[in-house]
Amino acid sequence: MSGSLTLPMLGLILFCVLAETAREVCFKHSAGDGSLRASLARPVIWLGILFWAVELVAWTVVLGRVPLTIAFPLMALSYVAIALAGAVIFKEHINLRHAAGVFFVTAGVACVGVTGL
Repeated sequence: MSGSLTLPMLGLILFCVLAETAREVCFKHSAGDGSLRASLARPVIWLGILFWAVELVAWTVVLGRVPLTIAFPLMALSYVAIALAGAVIFKEHINLRHAAGVFFVTAGVACVGVTGL
C-alpha cells in the first residue's frame, strides 16, 4: 500500500474511535440484568448496532487509504475513550494500574501516529 496518513484520514480514524466508543456505551447500557431477548427489545442496542454499521463503512474507507500498520494502532485510542466513558457515564472505578495501562496505550499510539504523519 502506498497510502499515507492524511489529516482527513486521521479525522476519519478519530470518528471510528468515537463511533466504537458510542457503540460500546450503547451495548453496556442495554446489557442490564435481563436476557438477550430483553436486551434486543431496548432501542439503545439498535443504536449501538447503527454505530457499528457506520463505523464498519468508515473503517473500510480508512483501510483502503491508510497502511494497516498505522491505522490499526491508532484505533487503540478506543481503549482510552471507552475506559473514560465507563468512568464518566457508568461511574466505573479506574485504579492506578488501569490508568497506567491506558497511559502506555496512549503513549504507544502517539509514537505510531507521529511515525505515520
